Amino acid sequence: MHEFSIVQNIVEIAIETASQNHVKSVRSVEVEIGQASGIVADAMDFAWESLIKDTPLRQASLVIKIIPLVVKCVECGLQYSPQEIYEPCRLCGALNPEILSGKELRVTAIQT
Repeated sequence: MHEFSIVQNIVEIAIETASQNHVKSVRSVEVEIGQASGIVADAMDFAWESLIKDTPLRQASLVIKIIPLVVKCVECGLQYSPQEIYEPCRLCGALNPEILSGKELRVTAIQT
């Protein structure tokens, strides 16, 4: 479960940011996760609950925003949102997409 190590890094980032800004408690940490990132949001929630105990984040919630997968066919230029990265292009059938979004993983906000 690689989500555990990902959440561990998010917790460390939030604690360090709170400390640098002299914040005693955090209400929420917001993250964006791409639909095609391979990260399971439920696993992140589980890891979050176990990792925030006895930290300044103990009352904080993890807010996850899923970023949709958007690709552009390099053959015909069609931009579309497939369910999977390597779905054939809806216009020409090519299997050669350029990923425009959907692979993200980033902390976007820490609410105090």
